[in-house]
Amino acid sequence: MTGAEAAAEQPADNLLVRLGNVVFRVRDGLFPTVLVLLFVLTKPEWPGNSQRLDDVLDVVGVFVAMLGQALRVAVVGTVYVIRGGRNRKVYAEELVSGGFFAHCRNPLYVGNLLVLLGLLLIWNGPVAYLVGVPFFLVAYSAIVAAEERFLRGKFGTPFDEYCARVPRWIPRLRGLNASLAGMQFHWQRVVIKEYGSTASWTICAALLLLADSLSHQPWGARPGYHVACVAALPVIAIGWGTARWLKKTKRFQDV
Repeated sequence: MTGAEAAAEQPADNLLVRLGNVVFRVRDGLFPTVLVLLFVLTKPEWPGNSQRLDDVLDVVGVFVAMLGQALRVAVVGTVYVIRGGRNRKVYAEELVSGGFFAHCRNPLYVGNLLVLLGLLLIWNGPVAYLVGVPFFLVAYSAIVAAEERFLRGKFGTPFDEYCARVPRWIPRLRGLNASLAGMQFHWQRVVIKEYGSTASWTICAALLLLADSLSHQPWGARPGYHVACVAALPVIAIGWGTARWLKKTKRFQDV
C-alpha cells in the first residue's frame, strides 16, 4: 500500500491525535510555562523530613536527568531526525528506522521525559508530581499519536511494519551494538542541536537545588552548598554562550 492509499483509508483523527497536533504547535512555549508554574506554585518536601534523604533523592534526580540527556546526545549524534516539524506542524522527510530508532520509536522523547522526571525528583513536591507527571505523559503521548498518524499516512505499510517490530517507548537493547556499528558520531551536531535545551534544564536543576534547600533552612546552614548552586549558573551560561558562538560563526556545523 502506498502512502497516498494509506492516507485515503485512514479514519478521522481521534481526540488524542487532535490534541497532539495542538500541543505540537505550542509545545515550545507550553512546556516551559507549565514547568515553571509547577515549581513556583508548589512546595518541595524532604523525604522523611531528612536532609540526608533529600540529598540522596537529589542525586537520583540529577542522575535520571543526565541519563535522559545522554540518550538524547547518543541519538542526535548518530542519526539526525527532524523533530521540529514544518510550519509548526508534524512533518518528516523520511522514515528514520536505523540506529537507536531500530530499538525505540521515540528515543528523543524518552530522553525528554527522563529529564523532566529528574527535575521533578529534585524538587520532590507532591503537587508537582500529581500535576506534572500526568500532564507530560499525556502531552507526549498525544504528540506521538499525531506523529504516528502523519507517518502512517505518508509511508503506509512500511511504517506499520516498523511499528510491529519496534516498541514505542521502552527501548529494546538487544542488538544495539550491531545497529550502531559503522555509524559515525557527529559531536559538532550534538553541540549545535543540544546546547540550548541542555543549558535550560541544567540551570533549572541548579535553581531547584538551591530553592529546595533554602525552603527548609537559611543560607548559613549550608553556605558551601548554596554557593556551589549559585556558581553553577554563570558556568552554564558561559557554556551556552560558547556553544552559541560556535554555531553562529559556523565554526561548528551540522553534517
